[in-house]
Amino acid sequence: MDQAQIEVQVLGSLSQISAADWDSCACPEVADGGRPLDPFTTHRFLLALEQSGSVGRGTGWQPQYLTAYLDGLLIAAAPMYAKSHSQGEYIFDHSWAHAYESAGGRYYPKLQIAVPFTPATGRRFLVRPGYEGVGTSALVQGAVQLAADNRISSLHATFCTEAEAQAGEQMGLLLRQSQQFHWLNDNYTDFDGFLAALSSRKRKNIRKERAQANAFGGQIRTLTGSDLRPEHWDAFWQFYQDTGARKWGSPYLTRQFFDIAQEVMADDMALVLAERNGNPIAGALNFIGRETLFGRYWGCTEHHACLHFELCYYRAIDFAIAEGLARVEAGAQGEHKLARGYLPTRTHSLHWIGDPGFADAVRKYLDAEARAVGEEIEILTDYGPFRKSNPEEQQ
Repeated sequence: MDQAQIEVQVLGSLSQISAADWDSCACPEVADGGRPLDPFTTHRFLLALEQSGSVGRGTGWQPQYLTAYLDGLLIAAAPMYAKSHSQGEYIFDHSWAHAYESAGGRYYPKLQIAVPFTPATGRRFLVRPGYEGVGTSALVQGAVQLAADNRISSLHATFCTEAEAQAGEQMGLLLRQSQQFHWLNDNYTDFDGFLAALSSRKRKNIRKERAQANAFGGQIRTLTGSDLRPEHWDAFWQFYQDTGARKWGSPYLTRQFFDIAQEVMADDMALVLAERNGNPIAGALNFIGRETLFGRYWGCTEHHACLHFELCYYRAIDFAIAEGLARVEAGAQGEHKLARGYLPTRTHSLHWIGDPGFADAVRKYLDAEARAVGEEIEILTDYGPFRKSNPEEQQ
């Protein structure tokens, strides 16, 4: 296929492209009537970020959506942003920025191919089926050319798939590896089936935690679709603000985001809500993919023993088993997830650095970091909660 036939464009808003066109690349699998694999790269989710003011002017996330057309047909797209900081990415490059600017360079703005505030693995180079090779190549080359032509320090594609990471590395991008904790569904029929796969000590500990959590004096409900109401988002906004203030200084999402999401994504969300005396006191928000439940936000106005574990981890496992989902991704960081059945899993990102000398230094750093990540995953997996061959562990 002739690369010269492809036209690459940058869009300042998703309102400039139809949902049908964008989603033909982002989630072509929905043609069978099912869910998208990744709800976060859909037109409706990304546009909700824009319309709610969660990205755009004043946020440090300026939309620069990349699109590639072949004879007028959209064959590929990427959610790209011009960034004036490194917040809300979860693949941290603050040390790179400091080093580059200490040497007299200008690190920001940079280009980021990512879903804002969302450390969830998914395709970042969204390609129409049948155009995988040429579409990915057009997006990568287009993004690199845009950065180089505008003397932008760097380009980053975070939480991409392993296949994209391999393809990007072959195209000359730098590969970075990190790790998260994911729960994998081994065809469990219920939560007790999952517990049966754990060592006796871990199994007893989880049962104890669940009993403590559910003794908080109220009820826990999981709401999705038409069961979600505006008053639930009023409550969750309070939880989200509390968590945001403690973790990030200020929340990334605006209040309006949840109102828009209620209108266009109610079926894509599962809100686990704890209520006491009729009042919501804690909540955990998940997004539902075709194969994965993505745990995203948690917050509370009352603190009760183990309630965080119950809402964020155990109820997510309950939901995944009931819905036949293959995994739960519980977000960034958190080694405490290991004892609760979430195992270390490698994640990937791709990077282009304009300055050759700095790129070489980053490459050496990434090689050392990858070895450290591999060793950490091996050690943590060995400390996982699942039964070993030791007969004592199988009692």
